[in-house]
Amino acid sequence: QVQLVESGGGLVQAGGSLRLSCAASGSIFSINTMGWYRQAPGKQRELVARITSGGSTNYADSVKGRFTISRDNAKNTVYLQMNSLKPEDTAVYYCNLIATPVGGVYEARYWGQGTQVTVSS
Repeated sequence: QVQLVESGGGLVQAGGSLRLSCAASGSIFSINTMGWYRQAPGKQRELVARITSGGSTNYADSVKGRFTISRDNAKNTVYLQMNSLKPEDTAVYYCNLIATPVGGVYEARYWGQGTQVTVSS
């Protein structure tokens, strides 16, 4: 069983910064891609950023130049540094990873429980 524990969400004023963390634990054999999604009320859940096992990154156009995703493979942890936050960044942020569990032969997608990020104007 794989668990994802998120932290770092909160309330911040526009222009401020937050750093989200997500640590994976459990019976993990290997982790491929790690990423962050977000969902605001009335909107579809969208990809914010992702990072592959090789370190390649991708970002949504709306966050390019402001957010930075990184990972610590030794800790099975992914981070999202969010700078120059805007009110439209307000959403529940979900950690995601694609991993192969111990004893398994297929990759599976795992989700964190979400952490609220609220940006005030």
